[in-house]
Amino acid sequence: MRWIAAFLLAMMCSVPAQADELRPGYLELTETQSGIWSIGWKLPYTTPPTEAPSPPILPDNCEYSGEAKVGTAAAAIIGSATAGCEGSIAGKAFSMPGLTGQADMLVRIQPLEEPAQALRLTAVNPEAVVAVQPDTAQVLKTYFILGVEHILAGWDHLLFVIALVLLVQSWRMVVAAATAFTLAHSITLAGAALGFVGLPSAPVEALIALSIVFLAVEVLRRDEQPTWTRRFPWIIAFLFGLLHGFGFAGALTSIGLPEGDIAAALLAFNIGVEAGQLLVIAVLLLLLAGIRKLASAALEPVIQCASYGIGIIGAYWVIDRIIA
Repeated sequence: MRWIAAFLLAMMCSVPAQADELRPGYLELTETQSGIWSIGWKLPYTTPPTEAPSPPILPDNCEYSGEAKVGTAAAAIIGSATAGCEGSIAGKAFSMPGLTGQADMLVRIQPLEEPAQALRLTAVNPEAVVAVQPDTAQVLKTYFILGVEHILAGWDHLLFVIALVLLVQSWRMVVAAATAFTLAHSITLAGAALGFVGLPSAPVEALIALSIVFLAVEVLRRDEQPTWTRRFPWIIAFLFGLLHGFGFAGALTSIGLPEGDIAAALLAFNIGVEAGQLLVIAVLLLLLAGIRKLASAALEPVIQCASYGIGIIGAYWVIDRIIA
């Protein structure tokens, strides 16, 4: 019990105040005239850099026109520059120095009169090659990974899924509820990303936090008369999923969608979110099953402790997002 309590406390303390994190670095290369490229980038950091950060390393047939403008803002390095390239950059390699740890960077390349490309750089693979013939598979891979990363790093959506598992515990009902959650947020995500619907981000983020508090309270009422939420969790998950979709849309808007492959990017992103959710659900159900088998008396205290932690974090987010 002491080990479990310490583990839960460490998990709760690691939750960031700004929970909806889908903010990888980005690099945009846009050809404004034949052979002239406008370059902009953003590289988030956890600690301020001690020396001037390096700009992106361009393909070998390109050179910067003058010095790059580099500064910092909102815990990120921001840069812009102009470059001239002799001929096409298709098939050429470029890279981004300064990617460390789990950092990644979404790259968008827009040549004149050609389809845009979406690539992804990581600390392990900080170099990529511009495709000669860009295809949809490239977009699917990039946005699928972003979807998985978002559900694993977006703590408000993740805590909602965790609370759902603690509430239901039956794997069939949990999977059904999680799928309903995904279908719902897919609807509002697509609508918001395509500009058909929209809500102000501040109240949406506050209501998302409130949905976490609501589920935490429902988990703590397990010994009372079964509520409508516990009897029909997929309906609650669907309704709250519509709200969470606007949160996903706000995060996805910050990194952009590739023109010409918007449908593929949205599909891949949502599938990635669902895959990440199912991974979290599987781990939690295995953990609960292990506690139930090895120390059944500890199961309820563990669920209560986790629920209080989730509820407290959610309540803090509600207050923080209202007064921010």
